[in-house]
Amino acid sequence: MSDFKPKGFSTVSPYLVSHNPAASIEFMEKVLGAELIDKQVDQTTSRIIHASLSIQDSVIMIGGAMEGWPERPAHVHVYVREVDQSFADAIAAGATPVQDPVKQPGDDDKRGGVLDAGGTTWWLSTHSG
Repeated sequence: MSDFKPKGFSTVSPYLVSHNPAASIEFMEKVLGAELIDKQVDQTTSRIIHASLSIQDSVIMIGGAMEGWPERPAHVHVYVREVDQSFADAIAAGATPVQDPVKQPGDDDKRGGVLDAGGTTWWLSTHSG
């Protein structure tokens, strides 16, 4: 019996539609240690049509906005080992701060947010529970 999904892919994968998928891919690689699984490029325009990346035990898919497939705002939450360092790495990689990392009362996570050049808001969090 063949498997219903590719090896290494999670059952649920966020799919981002970005005005600049190359920038989002670069952000994920630099800041989150993402590894590119596959990438499809339009041979005429050299635009990224689709890409899949793994971040530890998760897969994120991304495609470029185009006619009939407009960019959509997205927020993605990612647990990282050290939120302050990941936040600093994100800013150094060109992300725009949305919220400095902070631990709110009653929340076991310290969390901060950044906006990447592709238009995705990333919530970086470290659990301290």
